[in-house]
Amino acid sequence: MSDTSPVSLVCCDVLGAAAVDGSVLERAFAEAIATQGVVTGTAAYVKAMVHFDQTRGWSPAEVIRTLFPEDEIRAQAANHSFDRSFQTAVDRFGALPLPGANDALAKLAAAGTKVCLMSCLSRPALSLIMERLAWWQRGDLILCADDVARGFPWPDLVLTAILRLGIGDVRDVAVVTASESGVLSARRAGARLVIGVLSDVHDGRRLRRAGATHLLADLGELPDLVASAS
Repeated sequence: MSDTSPVSLVCCDVLGAAAVDGSVLERAFAEAIATQGVVTGTAAYVKAMVHFDQTRGWSPAEVIRTLFPEDEIRAQAANHSFDRSFQTAVDRFGALPLPGANDALAKLAAAGTKVCLMSCLSRPALSLIMERLAWWQRGDLILCADDVARGFPWPDLVLTAILRLGIGDVRDVAVVTASESGVLSARRAGARLVIGVLSDVHDGRRLRRAGATHLLADLGELPDLVASAS
């Protein structure tokens, strides 16, 4: 196929690109590591939160595991705490689609473009978001960290979507993400369009350096961008 063939699959990273801001994740992560004695005011806490910022978009379980590399029991305990804290934070602060997200997903479906909604969250955490957004019917496929061996920045989620949805060429794929690790995943998978969504966490320069081919401040512009690239 040529590079001008239609985009037949859009992979949308739910976190950041469409649903929950970074403060909810940060709060849940801080509460999770606090259960293991990594608390505010300590050097270990500062180091952990810097690591959290550098690995935005990764599976929380993987980030936590790197903090306790020689103690799987502590890592698992902190990860369970993360899921509980994440639910509490979502219950308190809510989860809303970013402006234009619902319309964009509806227009992509109407145009016959397949949509995979993906996230490096665990299945329970992502299910919570999908329920709050009423997004179960928005995607042709929904993937979480539990569905693949490796989350972002590895290409496994995108490649799994391509295989399961029967896409014939990676160049017919667009990936939408708000994190550097999501951009790296898309590049490693070979997606033609790597669309970075601007946010208060990742600015355009960071996303461009990671390899984003396009930047969007408004998800409502996504269908037109996908159409114009086809």
